[in-house]
Order: sequence, then C-alpha cells, then structure tokens
Amino acid sequence: MAASQQKGTAVLESSAEGKRTELRANEVLKKCSWASYMTNSPTVIVMIGLPARGKTYMSKKLTRYLNWIGVPTKVFNLGVYRREAVKAYKSYDFFRHDNEEAMEIRKQCALVALQDVKAYLAEEGGQIAVFDATNTTRERRELLLSFAKEHAYKVFFVESLCDDPDVIAANIMDVKVSSPDYPERDRESVMEDFLKRIECYKVMYQPLDPDEHDKDLSFIQVINVGRSFLVNKVQDYIQSKIVYYLMNIHVHSHSIYLCRHGESEHNVEGRIGGDGMLSVQGKKFAGALKGFVEQHGLTDLKVWTSQLGRTIQTAEELGVPYEQWKILNEIDAGVCEEMTYEMIEETFPAEFALRDQDKYHYRYPGGESYQDLVQRLEPVIMELERQGNVLVICHQAVMRCLLAYFLDKSADDLPYLKCPLHTVLKLTPVAYGCKVDMFDLKVEAVNTHRDRPLRSPANMSGKGTATPLQYSVVCFSCNDKVRNDVVPTTFLRRNSFTPLSSHDQVKRPRLYSAGNPPQSRRPLAPFIPSMQSFEDPEGAELTRSQVSCLSA
Repeated sequence: MAASQQKGTAVLESSAEGKRTELRANEVLKKCSWASYMTNSPTVIVMIGLPARGKTYMSKKLTRYLNWIGVPTKVFNLGVYRREAVKAYKSYDFFRHDNEEAMEIRKQCALVALQDVKAYLAEEGGQIAVFDATNTTRERRELLLSFAKEHAYKVFFVESLCDDPDVIAANIMDVKVSSPDYPERDRESVMEDFLKRIECYKVMYQPLDPDEHDKDLSFIQVINVGRSFLVNKVQDYIQSKIVYYLMNIHVHSHSIYLCRHGESEHNVEGRIGGDGMLSVQGKKFAGALKGFVEQHGLTDLKVWTSQLGRTIQTAEELGVPYEQWKILNEIDAGVCEEMTYEMIEETFPAEFALRDQDKYHYRYPGGESYQDLVQRLEPVIMELERQGNVLVICHQAVMRCLLAYFLDKSADDLPYLKCPLHTVLKLTPVAYGCKVDMFDLKVEAVNTHRDRPLRSPANMSGKGTATPLQYSVVCFSCNDKVRNDVVPTTFLRRNSFTPLSSHDQVKRPRLYSAGNPPQSRRPLAPFIPSMQSFEDPEGAELTRSQVSCLSA
C-alpha cells in the first residue's frame, strides 16, 4: 500500500515538473516571438569584419554617442576576454583555423562575454550591448542570433568592409602597434605578424550576403571607411539612429576648438541667460582670440557662433566669415532668465533646491534642462564629426554638453564640467578617444562656475542619504508662499522621459504570463505647485485651495 502511494506521489511530482518545464518552454517561445514587436527590447549590436577594419573604433564611438543621448550602452570587446584567458600572446598561429585548441578557447571566451552581455541587459539596466569581435563566420553569427532569440533581444549587425591597403596599414600602425598583444615589439615585426593574422581570418571569412543568405537580417555595411554604405531591414528608431550616426562619422585628421564668448556684462553682474553684450574684458578676449588663430596658422578654420550678441561680438573681431547657429544658443533658463543665483534662491527656493538635487534632468519652469540641450545639440555633433578644423564660440552649458560627448563624460558629471571664460580647448580625435589641449589667453575674467552642491546625491555621505532641504513653495502666478515642506532625496521629475533614459520608469516592456506576473504599479505622485512632481513625505495631497492658487 505504501509503495503504491509513493509511486502515485512520484507520478504526480513528475507530472507537475513536466507542466513547469512546458510552461517555461512556452514562456521562452512567447518572449522570442514577441521580441521583434517590442519597441524597447534590448539590442545587441554585433560587429563584423577582418582585423584592422576599424570595428573597435566604431564600437567605442557609437557607444559614446548612444550614452550621450541617454541610451545606456556598453562595449564587450572579445579581445579583452581572450587576453584574460591567454596571458601571453606569441604569434599569429593562435588565429589559424586548424589550431583546434585555440579555436575552442576563442569560442569559450565568446560564451563568457555573452553571459556578461546578458547580465548587463537583464540586471544592470543596459539597453544596448556592443559585441566587438570579428564574427567572420556564419556559424558564429548563428550562435549570436540564437542567444539573442533565447533572451528576446534584437540584433543589429555592423560590418566593416575595407580593401584599401593604405587604410589597413595606417590602422595597424596607429592602433595595433600599441596593442597589449605586442609589448615591446618593433613596428616592422608587429606589421608582419598582424598581416599574417589577417590572412588567417580571410580563410574562414564569410561576409554578409544581402541578396540571399542574410537578406532577412538587420544590418549596415560600412564600405572603405564610409565611402559607401549598404543598409538592410532597419527595425526601429534606435537602429535608425545607429545608421544615422555611422553614416556621419568620418576618419580624418582634424581639430575642434571650443571656447566661450568673451566675458559679458551679465557675467560681471552674476546673471544667467539673457543677451548681454561684451564687457571691457570680453572685448580684450575677442582681440586675443584673433591673435591665437593667427599664431596657430588656422587659415582653413570654420567659425560657428550662436545667435546671441556676445558670441557674435567675439567672432566679429576675427575678421573672417562665420556661421550663426540658433541651436548653439545658451540653455533657456525660462522664468529665471537674467536673474542671479541669489535672486533665484530667494524667489523660487524650491526650484533652486531641486536643480541642485539633479542638475542634468532638472528643467527650468518655461525653459530647458541639460537633457533637453543635449538633444538640441545632436545636429552640431554630427556636423563636427564630418567637418575639418572648426572653432565653436558658444556658451557655458553648450560647451559642457559638447565636451561631455568628446570626453565621454556621464550625465551626472556633465553639468559640472569646468569651462572657464577666456580659455580655448583644442580637441583632437585620436584612435580610441580624444586629446585635449587647453590654452589660457591670459585675459582676466569673472568665474561663473558653480561647484557641485555638498548636499547633492553625488556628494552624499554616511549611509547614502542626503540632508533634507527645507523650502517654501512659491506660486509663479501670484508669488505667494503656498506650503512649507521637505524636498525628498528621491523625487519624480516633471520632465518627460523616454523609456530608454529614465531611471524612474521600467526601461522596457515586460512580457507578462502566469510565470511572470506584472509588477504592481507605482502610486502617482501628488501635484506640487512648484511645478515639480515628487512623492509627498506624509502621503498627503494638496488641498483644493492650494491647487486653485495656481489655476487662478
């Protein structure tokens, strides 16, 4: 009898386990079938191409750009994983297709990298992973496609094709000579070994076939460093942004000169925004800038300014043609235009405190945030990537945004980058980054930089909580104080966020099912008259009289 009961229990457990397995399998199939329909599904960018074709160069630039526009992106370079697995590189023999031991090591490195890709996209808040490797065989690409399908990721291939021997040789000399694979090796031996490595890859190389085998894949082929392109089946907005960017970057030697306008009368008075003219010192800087351009022999220099008077005045002194860009205008401070920071703190204390809490995302009432400014400046970045030598005479917030792109600075650091008046920065793109030279033109000026507040989230101490900030909310329509309270450390912002950049929202759609229940919705924050939405500390809503004060 007991044996019969045990047998029955085992059958029931086996049946239950079978149902659970079937449920998990159905869940995977459902995710895989839905992935292509989900707008914000994570994307894996897969690089393809022989060595020395600029794959890592494109990977790093693309990652820098996507992070700058607010899409969390990370590069996974397979060469790094290989060097961890094989500490001492000896010669090109490691890359021979008949070296079975090395082939297995390379495959295992790829699998380890894919697990890191999965962790980044699933657990670390990533949206795009760039898988930087040669990926020259269909077998390897099928492995990557299967991985993406299993985890409901979109895949976009970027293939770099180049048959120009001069470009290949230049790439080897510029980048590979300093590679960790070749410590203390002379240039000639590096060139010889690397060319043999390329030949090893050529034996197995299967380029993308847009006509037959790969016609259903999403990809772009970059041919001879951007001389021509072939684009196939772009799936979504992010992939179109990737194509747009890759078609605008050009590998050529040039420098970008950034400076602010000369000191203005508003700078002297401590006022932000507005359209003030140059001070006496500002005019001296304009003359010094002309001398700087002549001293450095920048005869082919293009000059760009904003449409505000202080940048135009600065450029006029150069005596050369210049272009005015409205999108280079200073950040719009809205109701705070032409006020000093002391006036803002006294008149709008809540807004002043909230901006110190998160300067990048904070938007002035009726104005802009740094996040808005980055989006506005995107066309400028595209043109700077295509141009020769350019001098951009701009403003503090604008210069910070441009610097953050070229120097790969985070959104948290961007609003606090130091851009002093009467200083020229020379940015020269190099292999995998940007070289910066600073020139102080020795013309005295006021200091307009505000350091990061000690009470901001980035400067928290102790247990990781900031000191609460006391404030009085002021109604913008009647200038009356409406309520007193405490600004919480974490608040919901009034800015509209895309799902790709907001850390206050779920980053991408979840696929609900019996095995994956939906999360409970976050309660909506009460409306606050300071035009800033955040969670009320006591959970209380504003009274009708408080709200009517704003709508009156």
